[in-house]
Amino acid sequence: MGDNPVAVEDAIIVAAGIGSRMLPATAIIAKEVLPLVDVPSLYHLCWEAIHAGATRLHLVISESKTGLIAKLRSDDAYIEMLAKSRPDLPKIALQAIPDDVELHSHIQHHPLGMADAVHQALKHIEGAALVLLGDNLLMDVHPSSNDIGIANASTASKRLVEAFQRTNRPISGLRSVPDSQISKYGVVEMEGERVIAIIEKPVLSEAPSNKVLCGRYLFTGDACTLLQGKINVESHGELQSIALFHYWMSESGGFIGVDLDDCQWYDSGTP
Repeated sequence: MGDNPVAVEDAIIVAAGIGSRMLPATAIIAKEVLPLVDVPSLYHLCWEAIHAGATRLHLVISESKTGLIAKLRSDDAYIEMLAKSRPDLPKIALQAIPDDVELHSHIQHHPLGMADAVHQALKHIEGAALVLLGDNLLMDVHPSSNDIGIANASTASKRLVEAFQRTNRPISGLRSVPDSQISKYGVVEMEGERVIAIIEKPVLSEAPSNKVLCGRYLFTGDACTLLQGKINVESHGELQSIALFHYWMSESGGFIGVDLDDCQWYDSGTP
């Protein structure tokens, strides 16, 4: 890492999905606010991004989820009322995002996949950006009610930023899964720290490893141009993100994988 590593100040949290695996609960409440212990998943994601250095959070949502923004940044009177009800809780437990962190929302009007959702935010970002999928939590330790907030947030995204500062390349977080789960994920083949192949949802006999994409990425500044140009959603559909990763794999320096096996992985689409 250089003496003056480039900060990654933008983080995109993708929260546009309908949560079909958790219906009927998600017909009433967004899957991103389902709690881990008693903290909404979305709070954990925001804290992780801020802990990694993000000063601007971009929430990509569907038209039905516009109310999430108000829940992340409530007015002072509401926070004060909550604090009186639970004086034992730190303020960060009641207001997810500090006042010095910007919060932006972007609507994905049609469910055209992860890359299309990310693209809605990338249009408003210059340079590299973290990408966190809203239904995946990667925690250093299982959280408790008494040990929450930015200072105790997951380091998963921070590790991706550190890898980017060292390599100046796009990054993906990786996790190992048991053989019985292989067919549910994008499975990677590695050469050193580089991802050299991704096979989407293979049968076990065709899987090059047990390492899979786990919902944490760092997109470099070329992503927006690529997604609206040669790797557009019209040509690649919902596999647009995989096409983008394949392009990065072919470039000098490649697509870097960061092992997150020491994190606990929680998927809010799995009861």
